[in-house]
Order: sequence, then structure tokens, then C-alpha cells
Amino acid sequence: MAASRSQVAPPPETEQNVGMTAFELSQEQDAFRAVVRAVAEERIAPHAADADRSASFPWESFKAARELELPALGIPQAYGGQGADHVTQAVMIEEIARVCASTSLALLISKLGMTPVMVWGSEDLKRRYLPRVASGEAQASYCLSEPDAGSDVASMTTRAVRDGDSYVLSGTKAWITNAGISDTYTVFAKTDPSAGHRGISAFVVEADWGVQVAKLEHKLGVRGSPTGQIVLDEVRVPVANRIGEEGQGFYIAMGTLDRSRPMIGAQAVGIAQGALDAAVAYGKERRQFGRPITDNQGIQFTIADLATQIEAARGLVYRACARIDADEPGTELTRLGAMAKLFASDTAMRVTTDALQLLGGYGYTMDFPLERMFRDAKITQIYEGTNQIQRIVIARQVLKEVGA
Repeated sequence: MAASRSQVAPPPETEQNVGMTAFELSQEQDAFRAVVRAVAEERIAPHAADADRSASFPWESFKAARELELPALGIPQAYGGQGADHVTQAVMIEEIARVCASTSLALLISKLGMTPVMVWGSEDLKRRYLPRVASGEAQASYCLSEPDAGSDVASMTTRAVRDGDSYVLSGTKAWITNAGISDTYTVFAKTDPSAGHRGISAFVVEADWGVQVAKLEHKLGVRGSPTGQIVLDEVRVPVANRIGEEGQGFYIAMGTLDRSRPMIGAQAVGIAQGALDAAVAYGKERRQFGRPITDNQGIQFTIADLATQIEAARGLVYRACARIDADEPGTELTRLGAMAKLFASDTAMRVTTDALQLLGGYGYTMDFPLERMFRDAKITQIYEGTNQIQRIVIARQVLKEVGA
């Protein structure tokens, strides 16, 4: 279907969609969801299985997203974006992930890569990089992890050495989403190795400055989104491409993840909703003992449990997103973002497991999307901080708050 800009423009920010107490979607947000769902089902869903089987970037799906101006959704209007609130962005990610997790990740990763620029970057960086990402002309990656520095970010060894009006970056980054596709890489590196996490700084590195893709991973899920290892071998980066001040990188990285984790929760909710919808549609058509299997009370109990878990996860995700929209980062966002990511991703894994079971042997085959959704759900428990790390983050915040 064709959709004009006016059909998909995000709703204006109002008390109903930004406040911390109201989580009922506005009529505009409901209409926006309906448009995104229709286009996702018509133009993205048909490519999902092929992207998974071939482990190739879903360019046709990304083209459809660009035509809807979805890459612009989370970019400020001053830089060519639409400036949508985070709840509306979560709705969009849900609807894309409902049919194709890989395409939703293509949209998520550029927002993740550009969040440090949007929040901590100079005006020059914003004007140079945000408009191209908003238009979909360029994509971005986020380079924090290393082969031996995953959850322990402070142990990274990638170096950035000042040399006049440039820095020279050397090191290897691992688990980089969109490796080889992205035009820019937001790289975290040590400018002062003796200072631990206080010695990390952040940089925007353009791909053609010498970013090398050393290998691409062969993955269980989200196979349409490339994940790879990149190597920086004395890559020269202008001082003007440093994000924030020297030594601010660790705080930029953590603040970015606080803002991004609720969107992983939205992706997980979308995967779970897609699995439940597919299982229910199958169950209403599948007949055993002379009636649809959904007439069986045991099946109905499972459907009720899955629907309830999804709705609870969705509410927590929207709550965390509303906290971002309230422009009140801090300990509560850290806690809520971790909770949203933790609960929604665990929910997605449970829902896809049980939804697949409802199809029996058919769910185990590639003739139905359940096995793909089952595989895609797993990564939401791992990236942007494993769920074990999320539990540590949540517990620390609770321990600080109780009795304070």
C-alpha cells in the first residue's frame, strides 16, 4: 500500500503520550500503529523468511521503511527527523519486529549509533551525521564490546592516541550489528588506559576512513542483520569527531544503553506478539477430533497466559519509554530500562516457546514462522547487556533506593 507523509507522521507530543501516569495510546498513535502494521504485513513480512535463510540484509524491507520515513522517527526535527516521542518509536519497533526482527534491528541500530551524537554530540556532529541517518541514506553502528570485554566494558583495550588535531584509533570491536553495512561507527576507546572506565572516550568513525570487517558471525537468529568483528588499524579520526569530552565515554555508553534498552524491550514485545498471532491463526484453522484446537480449554489457557504476559511486558516498556520522554534520565530510567528489557525479553522467549508448541510438529518446520521467531527472540536476552547483567543493575538500584 502507498502511504503519504501525513498518514505516518508521528502524533504531536501531548500530556497523554508523554506524561508519567498515562499509558493509554492516543488515537493518533493507534492510527500510526495501524498504518505501520499494514505496510509491515504487505511489504516487509514477505521478505522475512528469505532474509533469514540467506542471512542477507533485507534491503527491500528497509526500502519500505525508508518510504514510510521510519528512520527519521527518532531523530530531532532540527536535523531532518520527525522527533517522535519514545512511546511512538516503541510502537513502530513492535510492529516491524512482529513480522521481521531483522528489519526492526536495522532501524534500532542506527538510532543506537546516533544516540550519543544526539545527546552528547557537538552541533557540528549533529548537522553532519543526523540528517543522512534520518533520510535512511546512511546507517550507523555502535561499537562498545570487544572479544575480551563484553559485560566488563572498562577492560576494553582499543586505544585512541591524540596526534595533533586527530586521534589514531587501534583495536578490535566485536558483536557489531550492521558490520559492513553501516556508514558510520560510534567507537568507544581508551584515551587514558591508566584511568580505568574514566579513561574511555567516544568517537564517530566513518567507514571509509579504514574500518575493516574482519569476519561476520554465523548466528542462530536475526540472521538478516549482519553481526561482525571490526578492526581499526591506526585509523585517523579528527578531534571534531570526538563525542563529548575526553574520559566521558563510559558515561555516554551507559546513558545510551539506559535510553536504548526499552527499545529492545519493544522489539521483544513485537516478536512475542507475532508469535502469538501466528499460533492463534493456526489454531483456529487446525481441526482435531472434529473441532478447532482452540476450542480446547487447555489451549485457551495457554493463549490467555501468553496474551497476559505480552500485555504486561508492553506496559513496562511504555513506562520506561515515557520516562525517557519526560527528559528525566537518572537512576529511575536505569532501573526501568533494565526492567523493561529483562521482562520483555524473557517474555518473548517464553511466548515463542509456548506458541511454537501450539503448532506441534509444524511449528518445528520452516513452513511456519514460529521457529524463526523462536530463534530471533533469544538475542533479546543477550544484547545491550545480558539479562543477568540487567538483574544486577536492577538490584543495585533497588538497594540504593530502599531506606535512602
